[in-house]
Amino acid sequence: MKNKTVAAWLAFLGGPLGLHRFYLYGLGDLPGWLLPIPTALGVYGIQRVQQFGLDDQFSWVLIPLLGFTFAGCALTAILYGLMTPEKWNAKFNPTAAPDAAPGQTNWLTVGALVLALMVGAGVLMASIVFSFQRYFEYQIEEARKISQ
Repeated sequence: MKNKTVAAWLAFLGGPLGLHRFYLYGLGDLPGWLLPIPTALGVYGIQRVQQFGLDDQFSWVLIPLLGFTFAGCALTAILYGLMTPEKWNAKFNPTAAPDAAPGQTNWLTVGALVLALMVGAGVLMASIVFSFQRYFEYQIEEARKISQ
């Protein structure tokens, strides 16, 4: 029996490592194995910024991958938490009754929803802002080079 609350918390806390996918679909789940790749690339981008500074253009591409992965996993946690018990049990517990306990929403599920919404929205906005800021700073710098 797959519990909706556990899946929502795993998607929020361990989503970038694919933990929620392994919980729901098993260790043979390809998307679960692919999720750590953009996470690791984003962490590598942060390390490049620490090593080479903010002028490193390659890190501008890598860092948002981490943020978008976190935001996507937070959205997945929200989707799991808002799924009706009937739909949850039909998809992940097909042998259980439509209103079985693993598909029910409780306060822990609501807590995962609230935190996923707050953190996910913040990370998504920060990733978009970082990307656009770096892009426009690069454009201004190139325009200065051309004008001189």
